Amino acid sequence: MQSDTFYKIALGLVPKVGAITAKKLITHLGSAEAVFESKPAELEKIPGIGPQLARQVSDAQVLKRAETECTLAEQHGIRILSAEDAAYPDRLRHNRDSPLVLYVKGQTELNGSRMVAIVGTRKPSPQGIYNCERIVEELLDYQVTIISGMAYGIDICAHRAAVRHQLPTWGVMAHGHQYLYPAAHKKVARQMLEQDGSLLSEYSFSTRAEKEFFPMRNRIVAGLCDALIVVETAKRGGSMITAQLANQYYRDVFAFPGRVNDPLSKGCNLLIKGHQAALLESAADLAYVLRWKTTKNPQGLQQELFLELSEEEKIIVDLLRQRDQLGIDDLAMKLDTTSSQISTILLNLEFKNLIKSLPGSRYTLI
Repeated sequence: MQSDTFYKIALGLVPKVGAITAKKLITHLGSAEAVFESKPAELEKIPGIGPQLARQVSDAQVLKRAETECTLAEQHGIRILSAEDAAYPDRLRHNRDSPLVLYVKGQTELNGSRMVAIVGTRKPSPQGIYNCERIVEELLDYQVTIISGMAYGIDICAHRAAVRHQLPTWGVMAHGHQYLYPAAHKKVARQMLEQDGSLLSEYSFSTRAEKEFFPMRNRIVAGLCDALIVVETAKRGGSMITAQLANQYYRDVFAFPGRVNDPLSKGCNLLIKGHQAALLESAADLAYVLRWKTTKNPQGLQQELFLELSEEEKIIVDLLRQRDQLGIDDLAMKLDTTSSQISTILLNLEFKNLIKSLPGSRYTLI
């Protein structure tokens, strides 16, 4: 008896049957196996199926191809996960358009605690490359997994930076595992797998990359992450699609701002202006929104800095430890001084990287 995952693999091999149509068939008939046990006449009655699709589902070759896929996966060390598997990513599991099955190379745990996707143009500027590399380096303190799409430009820049800083990184591909597009990134892909990373695809082993597969790939990138960072992008393109999808999935979206006359910043600026992304300058901005604490133990450094503070500075730090944030007037009143006098103290604490100013003249500990 074949597993439920086997029949889901087979459903994914039927032409014109995507994740949503496959789930519709399963919902109507109770299981993926029941879909293949049904007669074409029964399948035709399901809304949106029709005679042609019913005949394709009933084709005996589909199940034979599924057997081949299972054999190829075993030969090449590829895991095949369906939503019922505990190892299937929880962040994807409940999305309406999530992949019916995922083909995964690499033994990485796909339900890690912190996932950040990084996307952007395929032809970044030197500033875009710098921002991408810098944000990955800063995210090292938060022990995240970096997700991107293996493409030219910002994608591969993010993967390379993650490898360099020994952060796990996942590449979501728009084709099967027999290929890697672009082929120039094979070395990076190998390094990713060696460093506890993964390559993921919803496509069967020998599926070649097609133009329409790339937007489909983007929904997986958006669905896998807790936060999406857009580094550089024009007003249209795959990065903008990914940002829109991430917003639909209720993920936090961030974008680096740029000059108003820079074509590669227009997409990021538009996302920020339209409140579809938060302005990003550093990893600390992302961590603040997501309420992430650094995984490094800062107690020794903080204690050393605390001993070097003036009495007024120590009082302010203690007050902010008790409250998430305080306004400058509140702090001035508690120290029995004026706002102008305390502003100098607050500025010194900002220079020491102990506090951060917020909108409305409010302050919080870093």
